Amino acid sequence: MKNVEYIIVGDGYAGLFLAHQLIKNNKSFVIFSEGRKSASQVSAGIINPVVLKKFTTFWKAQEQIDFLKDSLNEIKSYTGENYLINAPIHRIFHDENEQNLWLKKSANEELSHFLDQNFDRLNGVKNDFLTGKVNQSARLDVNGFFAGLFDYFEKNDHLVKEKFDYTKLDPSGSTYKDFIFKQVIFCEGMGVKDNPFFSDISVNPNKGHHIKVKLSQPIPDNITIKKKHFLFPTGNGLYFYGGTYDREQLHHHIDESAVAQLVNGLSEFYPYDFEVEEVHFGFRPTVKDRRPIIGRHQTCHNLYVFNGLGARGILNGCYFSRDLFRFIEQNIPLHEEVSLNRFQQQ
Repeated sequence: MKNVEYIIVGDGYAGLFLAHQLIKNNKSFVIFSEGRKSASQVSAGIINPVVLKKFTTFWKAQEQIDFLKDSLNEIKSYTGENYLINAPIHRIFHDENEQNLWLKKSANEELSHFLDQNFDRLNGVKNDFLTGKVNQSARLDVNGFFAGLFDYFEKNDHLVKEKFDYTKLDPSGSTYKDFIFKQVIFCEGMGVKDNPFFSDISVNPNKGHHIKVKLSQPIPDNITIKKKHFLFPTGNGLYFYGGTYDREQLHHHIDESAVAQLVNGLSEFYPYDFEVEEVHFGFRPTVKDRRPIIGRHQTCHNLYVFNGLGARGILNGCYFSRDLFRFIEQNIPLHEEVSLNRFQQQ
């Protein structure tokens, strides 16, 4: 039998940022990965403190941004890479009303650090009403982040490349196959619906498509452009454009109407020819109050869930991994806003 303090089930942002907390605190662990690309791994990697429809911010935005930057520096100490791409978001304004709303909101103390008051005109795209820059916004090098961490896990004997088998888990004996553990943390995204211990948690799938396109004319490549969706370079001459949000069409194949929505959205502000080279989709685990779900099983006290990261998977996964770690190791209570108990008490 092999002794580990933690078993992590799931290989998206929740699982990887939790693994970072364990590495940082010298805890032994294994992480189970099926090898299929999770929603996290096909995500845009946008790091954004502003809701760009209404120009508002969200709970703990500044704290989450600061904590992510610190965490990525810590991760660099063992992977050798910092996966933060300094490519700020430029939001294309639809009209003068949006310009005025942006300026009004930028005077708000909560938003003044994020909404730049100087507008820019971008080359290569239609932006008749200019663009507003979101300060402190950036991107994560998604492919590099997952490749670098998986490489580290594999070299250090943390990675188990197989599907987790719930029938082999014995919480009362603290064993799973040939592992003896202290805690199991389920970070499975929508896979949690197949988990007999946490299948009833209130997460709902939100399907997101994105396309990778080849542009016929160049655009600025040191920024992230946003109108309806995000556009940025991914290397190899391709650009990411997406992603959509769909709570209705939840089948496991490409939805052509979503692809059409993306093609039309890009055509609105990119006035030249482009070719769609790839289409990808994934299912974000979302919660009705837009907060993660974190907590301990009611009867099996060595089983935990970390889920519901939604569209802000990077910020939520990074920041709340520390809260979960402190809850387990130091018995520091979770914020009521993210606790699993908030639904059980209703």
